[in-house]
This record gives sequence, C-alpha cells and structure tokens, in this order.
Amino acid sequence: MDILTWTYILVGLSFALYIGIAIWSRAGSTKEFYIAGGGVSPLANGLATAADWMSAASFISMAGIIAFAGYDGSVYLMGWTGGYVLLALLLAPYLRKFGKFTVPDFVGDRYYSNKARVVAVICAIFISFTYVAGQMRGVGIVFSRYLEVDINTGVIIGMCIVFFYAVLGGMKGITYTQVAQYCVLIFAFMVPAIFVSMQLTGNPFPQLGLGGRVEDGAYLLDKLDGVLTDLGFNAYTQGKKSMIDMFAITMALMVGTAGLPHVIVRFFTVPRVKDARLSAGYALFFIAILYTTAPAVSAFGIYNAINSVAEKPLNNLPDWVENWRKTDLIKIDDKNQDGIVQYLADPEANELTIDKDIMVLANPEIADLPNWVVGLVAAGGMAAALSTAAGLLLVISTSVSRDLVKNFNPEISDKQELFIARVAAAVAVMVAGYFGVHPPGFVAQVVAFAFGLAAASFFPVIIMGIFSKRMNKEGAIAGMLTGLIFTIGYITYFKFGNSLLGLPIESLSEEHWWFGISPEGIGSLGMVLNAIVGVIVSSLTPAPPQAVQDLVEEIRIPRGAGAAQDH
Repeated sequence: MDILTWTYILVGLSFALYIGIAIWSRAGSTKEFYIAGGGVSPLANGLATAADWMSAASFISMAGIIAFAGYDGSVYLMGWTGGYVLLALLLAPYLRKFGKFTVPDFVGDRYYSNKARVVAVICAIFISFTYVAGQMRGVGIVFSRYLEVDINTGVIIGMCIVFFYAVLGGMKGITYTQVAQYCVLIFAFMVPAIFVSMQLTGNPFPQLGLGGRVEDGAYLLDKLDGVLTDLGFNAYTQGKKSMIDMFAITMALMVGTAGLPHVIVRFFTVPRVKDARLSAGYALFFIAILYTTAPAVSAFGIYNAINSVAEKPLNNLPDWVENWRKTDLIKIDDKNQDGIVQYLADPEANELTIDKDIMVLANPEIADLPNWVVGLVAAGGMAAALSTAAGLLLVISTSVSRDLVKNFNPEISDKQELFIARVAAAVAVMVAGYFGVHPPGFVAQVVAFAFGLAAASFFPVIIMGIFSKRMNKEGAIAGMLTGLIFTIGYITYFKFGNSLLGLPIESLSEEHWWFGISPEGIGSLGMVLNAIVGVIVSSLTPAPPQAVQDLVEEIRIPRGAGAAQDH
C-alpha cells in the first residue's frame, strides 16, 4: 500500500480510539472535568503526564531544531528535561498538598486576593494560547503532508478532533486519551529511529548509534561535522550562541516548565501525595525514552537529508523531496541555473530551504523506510500535538469557569459550572485554531516563548508562595505583572517590531539584545525581575495574615491533602 493509504488507516484508527475513549470516559461532574475525579492510578497518570508533556514541539520540532542548529539546539533538550525534574521534585508534592485544581486557584488562595487570582488567570491564558498555537501548527503540518490538504485545512480538522474529546470528556477523557496517545507517539518515534540506526551504524539502539561508526569506519558525528563545514556551516558539535544566551534559554525553559499550568494540574488527578510523586517518577522514565533518542534522530535525519539532496540534479531528486515540496515546507530555487541543488550556509548562494519542523516527519521517507512506518510517524505526530493541545485547552476553560465565574459567583450549580467550562473550551479551540493558522514562528520557537512567559510570570510566585511566609499579595501581583509585561514586550519588540512599529530590521539584530539574551531566553530575565519586584514590594507592604503564614508552614510538609492523607 502507498503512504497515503497507510496514513489514512493508522491515523483513522488512532482517532477512532481517542474518540471512543472520550465517549467512554465523558465527565459527569466538575470534579471529573477538572481533575478526572482524583482517582487516576500513578502509572496511568505517568503515561498521561508524559503525553501531555511531549507536545508537537518535542515530537516534531525538537529533533528538527537540533538537526539544523546542532549543539545550539541542545538547549531545548536540556531545558525541558531539567525543567520536568525541577517540577516533579521541587513543586509537585507541595502543590498537591495544597489541594487546589489550578495554578490561579493556588495563587488566589495563597495570596488571599481575587486580584492576584485574576492576574494569574490572565497569565495562564496568555501562556496556554501561545503554547497551543505551536500544537495546532504541528497538526496542520502533519495533515498537509500525509493527507494532502493545505496546512489551514489540517488545523481545522485537528480542531474538530480536540473539540470532541476535550469538551466532552474534560480531564477524565483527556487523561485516558493521553495514555493511548503516549503509546502511539512513543512507538511512532522509536520504530523509525531504530530502523535508521541499524541502517547507518548497525546498532539497534539509537542512543548508542549516535556515537557509532558509519560504513566507511568514520564516526557518525565526525562525518557530519565534516559534511557541514564543507558546506560553510558550523560543525554540528560546535555552537555559535554565546554562553550567556545558552544559559538564559536553558534556564527559561527549565523554570518555565515548572510554571506550566497544564502539567501542574496533572498532579491533582491522583488520590494521594504519594501517588503524585510516584506518577512523576513514571512520567520521567517515559519522557526519557523519547528525549534520549531525539539527538540521534536529529543527527541521522540531517546526515541522510544532506547526502540525498546536496549536489544532486534537479531532475533526479529523491521522492521525499518532491513529496514535501508540494506542502511548500521544502523550497528549491536554482539561482545559478546549473540544474544542481546547492545547499550552502551562504543565504545568497543557498538553493535549498528545509522547514525545521519536517525533519522527524520526513525522516522515514529520507531513509527509504517502509510506507507503514511513514504512516505510523504521521499518527505519532498527531498524537503528540493533540495530547498537549487538549491539556492546554482544559487549562483555559478551567481558568474561565472555576477561577473567574465560580469564584465571583459561588452560587452557580455544578451543572452550570460544567456547562460554562465546556463553552469556554469550545471558544478556546476556535481561538487556538486561529493561532495555528497564523503562528508567530516554527513550532519549537513558539513553544519556547510560552515557556518564557511561564518562567517570567508563574514560577517566582509559586516558589515563593511555597517557601516564603513573607511574600504577600501586593508582591505577587506586582511581580507577575512586571515579569509578564517585560517578557511580552521584549519578545514582541525583537520578533515583530519591524512590522508592528515600522522599525528597520537592523535595529532588531542580535547586537541589540539586552546582555546578549535572545527573545527565546528572555523569560529568565523576566523571572529575575518578577522575583526582585515581588520581594521589594512585599517588604514595603504588610505581611500576610497569620493564617496564610501557618498554611505555608503546613504546605512544606508534603504528606497529604485533606481527606486523601498519605501516612
């Protein structure tokens, strides 16, 4: 069977599975809609957390950006992995102890202020919509290639699927759907990685194949370094980013991870604090499978791609190039009219442009793997994008229904609150679809902005809310607003200033970055500003009530949460 047929079969079967699970596990109460009833097993929650965590950025774009950026791209690998460890060990048990469903819920109660809650809701919505834009873009890319529709149509189809199981099932439906999605995406990621590792190095373990030798006896990475330097690029294992920017991006991704609302809420879906810690451990193991494989997939993909296209006649290009050219995600411009594809570092002479987001998806075709493997990767990419999109949309709907409507109108019934949550999720799906059609960058870059916003807004108030009895509502509000406004302003200025403000591109170049920090890493500076402003304002205003200080003291002993105590 051809690629299109296999794709229809495998994507169709996976969609049928997700929809079936959503129908089976549809939410009947707000508790089921928000936290799946609080009765998910640690293993299932670990699988769901891993799927929620490994978005389109992890599955589709992370290996792609490492493939093209080499060492510089490793910031995503280090930041996201380190961030999950930070979240699981430092924050999750304490937040679970507090027993609130959402981050704005925590902020509102810990800082005894509805104003703080509203600011947190605004931050959560900003972060979630920025993040979900990348997921919907990933959905569109998968559909555009494998189902032969344009990217915009692909986004709309993805919206419909997410709408069905996110709005119907809430967290309960999403949780069990994500268990299935993890199984699909990890199988789809590992199978081609193993195939290609065997082809190039003879080693079935991609992690070991990365350091293996290719046919002529040379080490793969040495060979790749030589190929790229011959074309004028930096060596694959050598970075060009400054050390401070590498540190800033890694830090922003790490602490942004710890402030991501859709991941934090997962630790409320298990019965006990002990189960939250156990599910965090399971999730780390499941995440590590993909994250330790991604560098190998990156190196394999770029090595095979260059060898199959560079210096090849235009009339004899491999099928994978022609297939992806139809999507406009690969572009060839024979500038010197010699009929040969020139892939060079010099943008004036380069004739080949490859979208970073296609490397994982195109990898099986580049390596000439069986058609069913190509279809499997399409299903995996869909699973990764949809799983995270659903979690983010639930955060948005919960922020509206619980943190705004329910908080300011506590008399509404459970049924009314559930209806409002579903309407909010439906509206969020449509807005997310718009951002998917008009994304502000490639998938991993868009997601990096979301992490930067989370780092600059949520992380300081969460960490100080847990460990500082003196941090008060005035400090939290001032800190969140400072971090969020500064980070949004910096990103907007340097990424879109030339079009929004009519500025020349030269004024937005790297030499004008503050302290040499790129927009992707500025969240780390926003976080520092948040913390400084928060501490200063708190020291100049009254201390929190004694009851709040006693609560902070109790949270530091992560042994139980209300009736679900862990002895």
